[in-house]
Amino acid sequence: MVVSYHYVAFGEGWDGPQAQLFPVIFRPSAYGWLGVELFFMISGFVICMSCWGRTVADFFTSRVIRLFPAYWLGVLATTAVVTLVPGGLEPHAWREVLVNLTMLQWPLGVEHVDGVYWTLWAELRFYLLFALVVWRGLTYRRVITFCCVWATVALLAKGYGSGPLSDLVMAQYCWFFIAGLAFFLIHRFGPNLLLWGIVGLSFAMGQHTAMQTWRRSLHYVGHNIPGGGVAVLITVFFAVMAGVSLGWFHRIDWRWLPAAGALTYPLYLLHESIGWEVFHHLQYKVDRWLLLGGTVAGMLLLAHLVHRLVERPVSRRLKRGLSAAFAQVRAADTDDGRRPGEPAPPFGDTGRPASDPVTPPLETTPAAPRT
Repeated sequence: MVVSYHYVAFGEGWDGPQAQLFPVIFRPSAYGWLGVELFFMISGFVICMSCWGRTVADFFTSRVIRLFPAYWLGVLATTAVVTLVPGGLEPHAWREVLVNLTMLQWPLGVEHVDGVYWTLWAELRFYLLFALVVWRGLTYRRVITFCCVWATVALLAKGYGSGPLSDLVMAQYCWFFIAGLAFFLIHRFGPNLLLWGIVGLSFAMGQHTAMQTWRRSLHYVGHNIPGGGVAVLITVFFAVMAGVSLGWFHRIDWRWLPAAGALTYPLYLLHESIGWEVFHHLQYKVDRWLLLGGTVAGMLLLAHLVHRLVERPVSRRLKRGLSAAFAQVRAADTDDGRRPGEPAPPFGDTGRPASDPVTPPLETTPAAPRT
């Protein structure tokens, strides 16, 4: 959905109006930005599922090895293409690229190397907030409490116009994360009125905030796309997630699904700016439909190569390194600061060097008898 939105409806990459270049697929593609809302809902479900019974160190490690290997490659590849292809997008300064590699460019006011990276900052804020629950240990009660507190703070921050607090709790998008968390609790523990109430609140607020995003999207699309399609798609997303949580799709076991799922993240990271550069450079040399289809196929192939050659090996190395680092931290906390594998000092050893004289204990002299 997001790829179709950026390639066919966003108003970038092609010189002519995209509604005329791709009249058949333009209108459905104009709603493709809603794939981000679905992604946030899936993220709430999956993060809660994968963190159950894990420590904060496990949570941190799993998020780093999942996000950063493909992201680093995406930043560098996008920078290289934008810099080397003339007449397209403006390349970024190397200092901005370095900041982008940290994934912290948004709070520092540095422009994204690729516009789609804004969602990763939203993910990081979700991880930061949810880490508080992981730190205490995930339980049914704590996740429900987290959802209710998050929703309450988001409403207050939005209502009182609290900029920093509203940004931290993501008052615009938190409802989709909260819905995903509630759907996982339904999946794990079964449905009840409280969980459906959280889902219902998230659905109502998600419909409202999505319509605000739809109004902003009209600036990029350049056409008055009906808002009713937004309401329909949000409803479909919630219905699909409800079906997942209730087990309606357990029989679906298509072998290609895991392979397709593995491509989604690198495809998302790489498609926008690189694809626009391809369109800028080749749109007058290749038939537009052939160019569009070839670019999508090329991006899928590139995503597959990134997953196989970058994500897998780099993730394994990062996991080993971070696991060793946290093991060292735990060992230092429990073994009086000794390095891993260092034997314990002998009983009674004070740790003084051999040359340090040890003052013998004072001998007590018996008091003189009273006369």
